[in-house]
Amino acid sequence: MKKIYVSLLTLSVSLGLYAQTPEDFGIEIEPLTISGAPGVHSYSYGLTNDDKWVIIGGRVDGLHQRQPFASFLAQDNNKMVYVVDPIAEQVWSSDLSVLSTPLFEQLQSTNQNFQQRDSMLYIIGGYGFSPTVNDHMTYPNLTAVSLNELADAVINQTSIVPYFRQIVDTNLKVTGGQLSLLDGTFYLVGGQLFDGAYNPMGPDHGPGFVQKYANAIRTFQINDDGTNLSVTNYQTQVDTINLHRRDYNMTMQVFPDGTRGYTAWSGVFDYNDAPYLNCVDITPTGYTVNNNFNQYLSQYHSAKMPVWDVNANAMHTFFFGGMSQFKIDSTGALVEDTDVPFVNTISKITRFSDGSMTENYLGYVQMPALVGAGSEFVPVRSYYDEEMLLINNVPTTKTLVGYVFGGIHSSDENIFFVNDGSQSWASNVIFKVYINKGMADVTENELSDHSILNMKIYPNPVDNQLNLKFHGTKQGDYEIGIVDMNGKVVKTKTFSVSAPGTNEAKMNVSKLSKGTYTITITNGVHTDHTTFIKQ
Repeated sequence: MKKIYVSLLTLSVSLGLYAQTPEDFGIEIEPLTISGAPGVHSYSYGLTNDDKWVIIGGRVDGLHQRQPFASFLAQDNNKMVYVVDPIAEQVWSSDLSVLSTPLFEQLQSTNQNFQQRDSMLYIIGGYGFSPTVNDHMTYPNLTAVSLNELADAVINQTSIVPYFRQIVDTNLKVTGGQLSLLDGTFYLVGGQLFDGAYNPMGPDHGPGFVQKYANAIRTFQINDDGTNLSVTNYQTQVDTINLHRRDYNMTMQVFPDGTRGYTAWSGVFDYNDAPYLNCVDITPTGYTVNNNFNQYLSQYHSAKMPVWDVNANAMHTFFFGGMSQFKIDSTGALVEDTDVPFVNTISKITRFSDGSMTENYLGYVQMPALVGAGSEFVPVRSYYDEEMLLINNVPTTKTLVGYVFGGIHSSDENIFFVNDGSQSWASNVIFKVYINKGMADVTENELSDHSILNMKIYPNPVDNQLNLKFHGTKQGDYEIGIVDMNGKVVKTKTFSVSAPGTNEAKMNVSKLSKGTYTITITNGVHTDHTTFIKQ
């Protein structure tokens, strides 16, 4: 027990050593419905020179069903290319079936890896049904899309065929990863190879399937002269434990020493079939696993917005809805749900100039429904440097900085085991995202183990009996300990929890000397602590 208390006190001190306070601002969202906008999730997109959106791939249904015969049906693939003008509120579309078979098949797949360079969108991999092989597969293709020319063709209803080029490269046979670009080098991180029909019973049931996690950071250059495509300088960094993640979020970061790179946030699934809570920092010189920080919200792919505060040397990353291993209940407690439910929380992770990190959920704003999984954040580029919004350049007035579009809209938190296809759908709602530096209410709630057990004590100060109320996350023994100001453990008690939920315990403190004490509760996984005064 004593080691637990010492580490907690050290953590409290370290979290208080921020070098400079970042700029204050709030987030506001407003729904926008444009006639003809597609309901789509898990898609790829790029921006034209005049900031129109080009949307390709993804799915037009909701959460995939459990039964192999009903899951990832070809009829629910997005077979169109859409062009969206969010300012003029117009939408145009063209059918992708006019393309060659290899192009058409890949571009209607889901969970592609995509990244824009200048006016070219590069799409890698993706998963879907291939009529050519008469089975579901992950595509081994790199496709280049000329965004400006394609958008003009879609708007004017002329041929879209000249604006797609494709090569085969089996090193790029990946779905559900993240693709980014830094200093001319592409980073393809995580993801998986999945060939065959989805089956929750495993690869040896029914017709079977092949699933291989990438477990890697793949770096390479794409040579593109406008006609010829090739991949060069392909290299891999393999880590079967820490890079064993897919369908997650990754954003650009400026680290405290000024180095630019990326952070792979959370993701699914570890070898216990649970989401990851840690993150991986990636730079041109390698990667570092951060086990000193847990991300409790947004384990699954959702819209995300990285914000750099240059003056304070701090990075904020916002996550909009999605799916989480933890959720916020009506009391504000952080409650674990191993079914990984849909959530409507908007959360923020901040990396401060000293390297310390916190996660907050925004108590003043949330998604208006269980929507966000499989959505994308589309930036208003005038406020961005590469892939990061520069908060110091945003005016003090309420300012539009981007949009959250698409994703799965779920009717309930947990639908997977009852899903017949009617419990969720692909959203066609656009959410305008504003930054407001003048907001009066920017209540943010920091998440930690305290938020999970959510221990409350009373009375305080106390004479004889101290009452505890806490959220039990699991059945079993919980150890309660009291430590004096010298770090000495003066009282312990083991309390048995018969069922998860709100629990109460009592501690007799009548024999303690007058003074201030720290009381801690732990179940071996989560820990919470607070102080009280014995009078």
